[in-house]
Amino acid sequence: MIRQKIRRINNYPWVTYLLLFVMIVIYLLMTVSGGSENVFNLLKFGAQSNQLVRDGQWWRLITPIFVHIGFQHILINGITLYYLGKLIEPIVGHLRYFIIFMVSGVCGNLMSFALGNGISAGSSTAIFGLFGAFLMIAFQYRGNDFVRSTAKTFVLFVVINLVFDIFTPGIDIYGHIGGFIGGYLVSFVVGLRQNINLNKIMRLFYATALIIGIIIMYYLGSVR
Repeated sequence: MIRQKIRRINNYPWVTYLLLFVMIVIYLLMTVSGGSENVFNLLKFGAQSNQLVRDGQWWRLITPIFVHIGFQHILINGITLYYLGKLIEPIVGHLRYFIIFMVSGVCGNLMSFALGNGISAGSSTAIFGLFGAFLMIAFQYRGNDFVRSTAKTFVLFVVINLVFDIFTPGIDIYGHIGGFIGGYLVSFVVGLRQNINLNKIMRLFYATALIIGIIIMYYLGSVR
């Protein structure tokens, strides 16, 4: 009975629900204090501004993950995170899931800092990282038909979204690409909750690639 309760707690995606709760609270606070589409309010709550990051406000590479621009923005991201989190968090474990989510978001914001322009915000950088992380899961469970077919669906979804990003004004495609790559790399570094041995050399390679990528993106953004 106790083991079943522990297993139920371990499989409960409470980190996903906590992330959603934080995003909703921040959105409501923005709504009642000037609006979530007000530029000054966005900056006050931590949206990314490349110039402000260059001025030393490095936390704006983190805080935009929890800031959303308008109701439709948080609705779409919230629904996507809800379903992805319920699928991925029980597989990788709570701490690994949180690390993947946050590192992906930062990587997406870093690529936006290096290559993008304007103010940006939203959890989509981290969400694209979860799509990238699922590719690692598919790599480990490549014999599982459900995982393999789901991974193919996710890849198609990501490709279609990136194509739309190209032709849609105001969408931060660099953030999405950076988040996806970051999520893929960091998921190999942190591994899975189950006792599946990942090749140590491969993990070292991905960790090195992740660190080098972060350094390069930050440098490119700083010298623009």
